[in-house]
Amino acid sequence: MVLQFNSDGSMKAPKSVSEKVDNTNKAKKVEVVSEKQSTTNPVVEIDCVSCKHGKSYFWTMQTRSGDESETKFYKCLKCNHTWRVYK
Repeated sequence: MVLQFNSDGSMKAPKSVSEKVDNTNKAKKVEVVSEKQSTTNPVVEIDCVSCKHGKSYFWTMQTRSGDESETKFYKCLKCNHTWRVYK
């Protein structure tokens, strides 16, 4: 848009500006995974802090700033209790 002025220094009314907005974003596909299907995480031998069962799934996630180490999460195979360990 260009601002234009009259000879007396007053601003001319701007011409209408129109933009075409493309709202045709396709919906992203979301897959739902049931509890029974979520066994793709590796299993390690670590005692559950809740029931003391000896095996749990684990995964890691960056939960703090990038210069700090990842957080390791565990989920008990027996009672499904989830806990985390910071390093």
